[in-house]
Amino acid sequence: MESQKKFKEKVKNIYTIITAMSTIIGLGIAVCVMVLLNPTLFTSVDSTINYVVVVEEDEDKIENGIHVRTGFVEDVGLMETVNNCTNCHSSKLVIQNRMSKERWLATIKWMQETQNLWDLGGTEAIIVNYLANNYAPEKKGRRENLSDIEWYELNN
Repeated sequence: MESQKKFKEKVKNIYTIITAMSTIIGLGIAVCVMVLLNPTLFTSVDSTINYVVVVEEDEDKIENGIHVRTGFVEDVGLMETVNNCTNCHSSKLVIQNRMSKERWLATIKWMQETQNLWDLGGTEAIIVNYLANNYAPEKKGRRENLSDIEWYELNN
């Protein structure tokens, strides 16, 4: 009888162990399924994240007579110049150079011969006129002579 009691107790212990293991395995499977369905379930949400809202501006926006993206002066031929010149180099390279119509044309020819600039066709004249009108050489030099000045004597 005592051996039967020991046997029942061992069976009860084995049953308890099997039940506990089944419960643990079941919970593990449930957690795995939940993570598969929602991968961010156990990730912490950082409330200090700052989100940046990017507002796309009009690339061809003009303010105060200046094309905002390039800095070119608004005038006839602006978009032709933007579309052809800024594909290869910065608009600042154009703006810093001041040339006559002939020099702009010679520069374009040089770029076509040595820098693989494509044939501009009918837009070449529009671009050259735009550049010559807005980026022509600035007159620099000495100021005009002073005239009609009343000079006075310095006393020691």
